[in-house]
Amino acid sequence: MIEFLVENPLFMLFLIAAIGYPLGHIKVKGSSLGVAAILFVGLAVGALDPNLKLPEVLSQLGLVIFVYTIGLSSGPGFFASLRRKGLRDNLFIVLMLLLGVALTMLVTTLLSLKPTVGAGMFSGSFTNTPALASVLDYIKSSPTQGNLEQLLTEPVVGYSVTYPMGVIGVILAIVLTQRLLKINYAQEAKTLPQSEVGRELQNRTVRITRPEATQKTIGQFIKEMRWDVVFGRLQHQHHQSLLSSAQSRFEVGDLVSIIGTAEELDRVVAYLGEPSDEKLELDRSELDYRRIFVSDAKVTGHSLRDLNLPQHFGALVTRLRRGDVDFLPHGDTILQLGDRVRVVAPRDHMDAISKFFGDSYRALSEIDFMTFSFGLALGMLLGQVPIPLPGGVIFKFGLAGGPLLVAMFLGRIGRTGPLVWTLPYSANLTLRQVGLILFLAAVGTRSGYAFVDTLTQGNGLTIFAAGAFVTFTVAMSTLWIGYKLLKIPLSILIGMLAGLGTQPAVLGFATEQTENDLPNLGYTAVYPTATIAKIILAQLLLVALQ
Repeated sequence: MIEFLVENPLFMLFLIAAIGYPLGHIKVKGSSLGVAAILFVGLAVGALDPNLKLPEVLSQLGLVIFVYTIGLSSGPGFFASLRRKGLRDNLFIVLMLLLGVALTMLVTTLLSLKPTVGAGMFSGSFTNTPALASVLDYIKSSPTQGNLEQLLTEPVVGYSVTYPMGVIGVILAIVLTQRLLKINYAQEAKTLPQSEVGRELQNRTVRITRPEATQKTIGQFIKEMRWDVVFGRLQHQHHQSLLSSAQSRFEVGDLVSIIGTAEELDRVVAYLGEPSDEKLELDRSELDYRRIFVSDAKVTGHSLRDLNLPQHFGALVTRLRRGDVDFLPHGDTILQLGDRVRVVAPRDHMDAISKFFGDSYRALSEIDFMTFSFGLALGMLLGQVPIPLPGGVIFKFGLAGGPLLVAMFLGRIGRTGPLVWTLPYSANLTLRQVGLILFLAAVGTRSGYAFVDTLTQGNGLTIFAAGAFVTFTVAMSTLWIGYKLLKIPLSILIGMLAGLGTQPAVLGFATEQTENDLPNLGYTAVYPTATIAKIILAQLLLVALQ
């Protein structure tokens, strides 16, 4: 059997994925390894014989696809967060990671561990595969003394031994902190009126009864009152329904449909008049509504304001669904491939609007491999640019950092002329998962034999304990400093902690604890910074320990 696997590496790859993927979905007290279970299956297979190794090119291919797709999806949110409190939050996360570097250097020195093991331990303690990949890439591109294959195995051993506590240790820190602080997440969420995360959008019809509501246009009200709602149909007395616009004015007795969260709708209704039992949104005699797929590249990368839908089609976008989340569209909302927009328009314009957006599920399954490959090539080039650091050290972003940085920038700009850089939501997730599976399976098999040897004959338990100490200390420091000093709500802070570890399993645990989606705010705000910082810090740590 071993001889068969050695001669058929593709069969070995798919066998590892077929075993590891379902294992990753097994939950123990609400947490699971996810796709990372494939790494451990790869380690188990590689431990059977030193010749059971997948080709290195598979790990490189998987790595660049994985980090590039992450960058494309995270870029817009990362740059947007910097305009809010994201700058403070990201600096805080970087400081906590620097604490992790200091602690890793301390235990590595005290325990006389190899620098390569220490760098892998840092990556595993914060469960970051790209950081591990950056360390491996740095070792390959640097002049080394000794057995290169052994040097490449040592970081993976440190990563694999400490990875489980990188998840469990953070979860334990969250459980301990919320018990000590006696946090009521439901009550905490009520103190965050500006947040709409996890709150369903509603459609409500309002009758205008207050004279103050007739003094200004809808656009003026939204700007001055800071209403975060979308006004849909407007019906003057004894007239057919029209689509409202920023220039529309109310008259006493008018009916208007409004879309927003329950809390925001209560505020708007109290100012304009009173709720009505009539359902304007259900009247399809003149105006109709339809969910339409955004699949035409010509409309992506543009804001809704620039598309001029009211002028061209007499249409209004009232909701936008991206992935599994509905949110309110605004004039500056940038459309992406795979979005689903809810459009209200005259019935006879619906076919033209569908054609305008594309509305093709088949088109969403197709990838523009020209822009995808060109972007990847740019990222790989950036990764090879030598960057001089103090002390004569030459730093490179490598295959992990270069594609990630380029993808974040391309994801932010969306398009350049006719070139669309982003991917459909579903295609991005699929490619990301395929890339991660390739990387984990290949790295696991190439390090499995040395991993078992370390646990059975080396200092595996010592590395495990050291990694657990680093993980738990940084997690508790993040929670207490963030909550006590920076006054970050714990609902958001535990999401930031999951982002610090770039760990979806911890994020899943956090959302189960809060029973809302507030942790997603913190996670998405710091995830790109944490990923980039760990890629850089893991390499700098290796240099500092040598």
